[in-house]
Amino acid sequence: MIRRFGEPRKQDIRYRHRPGAYVILPSGGDLLLTRQEGEESELQLPGGGIDPGESPVQALHREVMEETGWCISRPRHLVIYRRFAWLPDYKFWAEKLCHIYVASPVRPHGPPSEPGHEALWMNAREATRTLTNEGDAFAVTQWVQAGAHPPR
Repeated sequence: MIRRFGEPRKQDIRYRHRPGAYVILPSGGDLLLTRQEGEESELQLPGGGIDPGESPVQALHREVMEETGWCISRPRHLVIYRRFAWLPDYKFWAEKLCHIYVASPVRPHGPPSEPGHEALWMNAREATRTLTNEGDAFAVTQWVQAGAHPPR
């Protein structure tokens, strides 16, 4: 069974299936994260929805570049979780299936190209307490407790 975070499924709402790929990007004891501005500022793992015809790893590379401006290498799948959420950018309710990876940040190519996103570095242990999404925080906590090894 896939673990769920956030609000429970509401019986009176029709959800669209929306798979996504998100990534833990360590360097030293810090993680590369993204802050998304909107109605409420959110601190997130970089990543997002997997578009039709795209593999999870292709989506991961695209989303990280859009949200942080960084290239990544050696993504390795860690965990998957589910959450039910309103997606204000798309204006629909989604059943999100969140695939979490760990990868190496290689180099920045410039600022994020996606409006409202800011790339920032934060200590990994602080991130476990600060990430907006409890599923992301759980994934980072599990990774830290397992020894926090970057991909080889």
